Amino acid sequence: MLMLPSAKTALLQGRTIFSVICTKFPKKTMSSVAEDPEMKHFVDYIDSLKNYEKSGVPRGAGTDSRQGFDLGRMTRLMQRFGNPQSKFKAVHIAGTKGKGSTAAFISSILRAEGYSVGCYTSPHIQTIRERILLGRSGDPVSAKTLNNLFHRIKKNLDQAMNEENGHISHFEVFTAVAFILFAEENVDIAVIEAGLGGARDATNILSSSGLAASVITTVGEEHLAALGGSLETIAVAKSGIIKQGRPLVLGGPFLPHIECIIRNKAASLDSPVVSASDAGNICTIKSVGMLDGRPYQSCDITIKVEKDLKLSCELLDIKLSMLGSHQLQNAATATCVALCLRNLGWKISDDSIRAGLQHTCLLGRSQFLTSKEAGLLGLAEATILLDGAHTKESAKALMNMIRMAYPAARLGFIVAMASDKDHVGFAREILSGKHVETVVLTEAAIAGGVTRTTSAALLKDSWIQASEELGIGIVHDGMVEYKELLKDQTVSSVRNMHEGRIILATETSLNSCLRNTDRILRRNTGDERGIIVITGSLHIVSVVLANLVG
Repeated sequence: MLMLPSAKTALLQGRTIFSVICTKFPKKTMSSVAEDPEMKHFVDYIDSLKNYEKSGVPRGAGTDSRQGFDLGRMTRLMQRFGNPQSKFKAVHIAGTKGKGSTAAFISSILRAEGYSVGCYTSPHIQTIRERILLGRSGDPVSAKTLNNLFHRIKKNLDQAMNEENGHISHFEVFTAVAFILFAEENVDIAVIEAGLGGARDATNILSSSGLAASVITTVGEEHLAALGGSLETIAVAKSGIIKQGRPLVLGGPFLPHIECIIRNKAASLDSPVVSASDAGNICTIKSVGMLDGRPYQSCDITIKVEKDLKLSCELLDIKLSMLGSHQLQNAATATCVALCLRNLGWKISDDSIRAGLQHTCLLGRSQFLTSKEAGLLGLAEATILLDGAHTKESAKALMNMIRMAYPAARLGFIVAMASDKDHVGFAREILSGKHVETVVLTEAAIAGGVTRTTSAALLKDSWIQASEELGIGIVHDGMVEYKELLKDQTVSSVRNMHEGRIILATETSLNSCLRNTDRILRRNTGDERGIIVITGSLHIVSVVLANLVG
C-alpha cells in the first residue's frame, strides 16, 4: 500500500488541506426515485418479505452448509412455475467485485450482435426495474410488464409462501420473476449475476444443460462472515456456480492458492477454464481523452488462450467510458466470455465485441455528471463523479482511476457506508491518494433500511484512525483551530489553516455539503481541476441521483 507522508513532511511539500465534514441528509432525500404507481401492489408485496439487503446477511448464510440458504426452497418455487430457468441459456456470474460491470459488458456485446438478452443484476440505483433488463434495447423491464406478471402469479406465490411457512425472501421472489420473464419473453440468452456467494445463492438453480458459461470475477473479503470467514471459504462458495462440463471464465487476478481452489473445482467437473489474467493476454490503457464532455480511456485488448480452449482476439484502440484498470479487467473478462460463446457456436463478431464494450455504461460506476446535472445540484460548473465503491479494493481502484484520468485534480469526497463494510480500510485507500482536500462523512439509508446504516460519528472515528495510521494530523471540535474555522468559513480562512491537517466540521444538508466542498476546491491555488467524488455505497449515489429528478 502507498503510504502518505507524515504531516510534517506534507507541510514541507506544500500538501493541500484535508477536511472531514460530518452530516446527515434530510429524510426526504434518503430514498431513490419513487416507483411507478402502476407497480404499487408488486412493490408492497416484495417489500413485505425478508430482505437481506436491508437487514444484513446472517453468518454462514452463503456457505454450502447447514447454516446456508435453503436452495431447495428456491427449487420448489421454480418447479411451481414450470422451471422457467430451463427455457433459456444463461451466463452465470459470481465474484466479490466487478459482477455488475462484467454483466453489463457481456450483455452489451450480445445486444450489439443482435441477440435478445435478459440481464439480472442487483442492487438497483433508482428503480427496482433496473434489476431486470429485457430484449435488444437493454431497457429496464416496464412497470406494466412487472405489474401484469405479478397479478398472474400472485396466487401461486401465496400458495408457495404458505407451504414454506413465509420463509421465501425478497431476493428469491424477484429472481423467480426475472426467470419467468426471460422465459416468457423468449430471450436468446440471459446474463445472471449471483446475489451472494454462489453455491447457495437463489440464482444457482441454473443447471449445466441451461448454462452457457460461468464467470468468477474476483475473490475478496466482502461478506466475510456470511461466506465462512476466510478467503478460502469465499472461493469455495463462489465456485459453487461451476457446472459439469460447462466453461468457466476467471477475471482476477487471484491469489495463487485461491485460484487453485477454483481450478480444482472446475477440474472435478470437467469444466474448461479460461482466465482473463493469463500471461498470454495483454490489456493496456494507452491514453485518456474526452468525448462529448466525458472522459474515456483508449485501450488495447489482446486475448490469446491456448490451454483447455483455444481462443484469440485482438481489439485495438477501444474507447471505454468505464474508466480504470479494474474496468479494463472487467472488459477483458467479458471478451473472454464472448469468445467462449463463439467457441460454443454463438455468432459473435470482433466488431460486436468492440461495439458492445464501447457502448457500456452504468449508473454509479465511474459516472461523471453533466454540467446540466451538476446545475440541478446547484453546482453547474463543478465536476462531480459518482462511484459506488464500498470496499478497500474498490476504493483503491477508484483512486487509481482518478489518478489516471485527472492526475493533478484536487479532490473532495462525500462518503456514506453500510455498517458491514471495512470503514478503516476504505479510508486508508482514499487517504493514500494524492491531492485529497475534503471528505464529507454522511449517512444514507441502505436499501431503504436503517439497521445497516453507519452513523457519521462512527465513520468519523474510522477516518481519524486511518489518518493516525498514515501519520496525517487532524483538527477536531475540541481544538481552538476548529472553533476559529466555525467563526469564519470563508475561502481565505480555509486557505490559512495549517496544511496537512484534517479538519472535522459539521453540516446539515446535501446542498450545504456540496456547496462547502466545492468552495474548498475552488481556492485560488492555480489551474488544477477540482473534483467532487461521491462514494462509499451505491445508496449514497442513489440519493444524489434522486435529487436530479426532483
